[in-house]
Amino acid sequence: MKKMSLLFTFFAALLCFSQQIPYTIIPKPVSIEYQNQQLVLSHKVYLSHSNMSDFEFEFLQKGIESQTKISVQKSNKKKSNITFEPISNPNSKPTDYYEIHINEKKIHIFYTNSSSKLFAIQSLLQIISYTTEDSISIQCGTITDYPTFKWRGMHLDVVRHFFSVDFVKKYIDYLALYKFNTFHWHLTDDQGWRIEIKKYPKLTEIGSQRSGSMIGHYSDQTYDSIPYGGFYTQEQIKEVVAYAKNRQITIVPEIEMPGHALAALAAYPELACEVKPYEVAKSWGVFDDVFCPKEETFTFLENVLNEVLTLFDSEYIHIGGDECPKVRWKNCAHCQSIIQKENLKDEHELQSYFIKRIDDFLTKKGRKIIGWDEILEGGISPNATIMSWRGENGAIEAAKSNHYAVMTPGSHCYFDHYQGNPEIEPIAFGGYTTLEKVYQFQPIPKQVEKSQQQYILGAQANVWTEYISTPEHVEYMIFPRITALSEVVWGTSNPENYTEFIDRLQKHFILIDSKGISPSKAMYDVSISTEIKDGKLYAVLDSYDKSGINYMLNSERKTESEYYTKPIEITENTTIKAAYMKDGIVQTKFVNQLFEPSKTTAQNIRLADEPHPNYNFGGSKTLIDAVSGNPKRFGKNWLGFSGKNADAEITFSKEETLNSIEIGFLKSEGSWIHFPTKVEVFAYINNAFVRIKEVNSDEINQVNGNVKISFPELKTNSIKVIAHCKMKIEEGKAGAGQASWVFIDEIKAF
Repeated sequence: MKKMSLLFTFFAALLCFSQQIPYTIIPKPVSIEYQNQQLVLSHKVYLSHSNMSDFEFEFLQKGIESQTKISVQKSNKKKSNITFEPISNPNSKPTDYYEIHINEKKIHIFYTNSSSKLFAIQSLLQIISYTTEDSISIQCGTITDYPTFKWRGMHLDVVRHFFSVDFVKKYIDYLALYKFNTFHWHLTDDQGWRIEIKKYPKLTEIGSQRSGSMIGHYSDQTYDSIPYGGFYTQEQIKEVVAYAKNRQITIVPEIEMPGHALAALAAYPELACEVKPYEVAKSWGVFDDVFCPKEETFTFLENVLNEVLTLFDSEYIHIGGDECPKVRWKNCAHCQSIIQKENLKDEHELQSYFIKRIDDFLTKKGRKIIGWDEILEGGISPNATIMSWRGENGAIEAAKSNHYAVMTPGSHCYFDHYQGNPEIEPIAFGGYTTLEKVYQFQPIPKQVEKSQQQYILGAQANVWTEYISTPEHVEYMIFPRITALSEVVWGTSNPENYTEFIDRLQKHFILIDSKGISPSKAMYDVSISTEIKDGKLYAVLDSYDKSGINYMLNSERKTESEYYTKPIEITENTTIKAAYMKDGIVQTKFVNQLFEPSKTTAQNIRLADEPHPNYNFGGSKTLIDAVSGNPKRFGKNWLGFSGKNADAEITFSKEETLNSIEIGFLKSEGSWIHFPTKVEVFAYINNAFVRIKEVNSDEINQVNGNVKISFPELKTNSIKVIAHCKMKIEEGKAGAGQASWVFIDEIKAF
């Protein structure tokens, strides 16, 4: 009897239960089949170490012991509770395929390669991570799983703000937990050079340090004078690369060129078109001073890349290629001589020439280049892969020309954007990318034909850190959006079943919290949006649990405890204050929204051109929903137009008498956002649109974009507003030579 008691205490006991305990796994596996039995693991688990590396054994052991009160010990295969076995014919299965079989006696894991083995371990750890008891009850069943996309990536910018080796490792752990396989490490830019290059010590002696940093939002144009810097030694980089490799993650380094080069030019000014002193940038944005395409520059970059190649074993090397102003090249005799000598059309083709030189060099070294979609301009380099960030067009163009592409559009994949109401969230770059929006993302654009879909490698999210200065803030910005993207790139997301994903995520917060992470809970915050129905405007309140939305109008309640039950009609200036409550206790931040209706509110509106998808959260109704955008938090209440006019026609339900129009515009020139060059207002009179007023750029600047246009009283059924985009940003400003953005919010008529 004593022996039987010990067996029960130290080995896995089996019990049968009728109630199923579903697995809470993110990303969701391809297939799960449950059985009615359960496996109970108590006190000690015996793990077969055959077919496992020391790292894999210790990884699983630590994972179980850190999340439960159960100890893990090595054992032979017969006595083990958990065994691993390679699939005999792995080529017959999809890439990175694995199976987990859980019966009443033990857990059998079958795998095709080292990656799939670790993915199976991560799934197993998620299954058992929701208990701190002495035993684990696991539902019996079979998991069949494999990823759809080859590139499942997360990016981290360590230039604008620097992060320690310890945190970078922790970041890699987060990627591994959700089965990402690519870490895009952004190491150089205008604001700092973060990688040691032994041949060029000034890159870190000078280029890694700046004299201060921008504080607040870019539009504030305020700075501190606190020296800021940091870089990774080559030994540290080797350590991080090995750490990631053990976790089946490839690190793709980014060395920016030909633009975003100020940190390098501060160290080696002879690489610029004009040799003069340069400073590492304190400000965010885009700068005119870039690498000059002369032989000394190519020698420098090849030497830098030679050292980079010894540190990273990735197939791809990211060379940036984005946001490279051509101002210096246009005024550089050497650049113009190359254009003439190489029979290039213009400076865009000079950039292509630059990229092709680097492409040839890396190709000879057995590597491939990947760059932001601007490297398409002037002609794509033969072996280049495109990272499509300015929407889907870069990937579509690449795929049509049989080039590989990675999807990372700002509309869905920029985790430096707001994820909740901008008014109550920490300051962010802009945009509005909610958890649900990330989950809705489809990596393969509809315009890519089936025969070319093979060229879409996958997708990644980008974490730019202009406004993210601490590890805790990074975690806040990626969690929980990283969970949604992991399911998208694994290939098992279903936008129509978002609620089921949220149900799993709710339980998954237990695991996130256990790791000391403070994620955003914006998914619980009350959101206040608008809907237009039959010419009337309604405020729509939403939350994960709609029954708990508590609100007041203009700081007053109609009853002692007013809970939201239906949309609220807005007919006059109204402030709604709302929060989610449970058991009488406020669970979220309060949201305040001011509505200021005018004669245009809830009327019919037509846009001549669609806004850019990155800044088109509410569509055309954003301009007639009685909500004005915050100029310091250009999130969901702004429409952004890139390189085209904002042209809106509003038709009234009846003839209206008008004498003024009010419109808001935004300026943030470092982000290429400019006030319109002019604004024209038209009224429909005698069966034609007649221009009734024009406001020029000087007048718009005088009122800081808050344009109020008065005119003699008139009667009309329709008005048109055209805000003209600056089609060519002037020299000396960020984005010189490129078309600007126009950001517009509410159009009010009185």
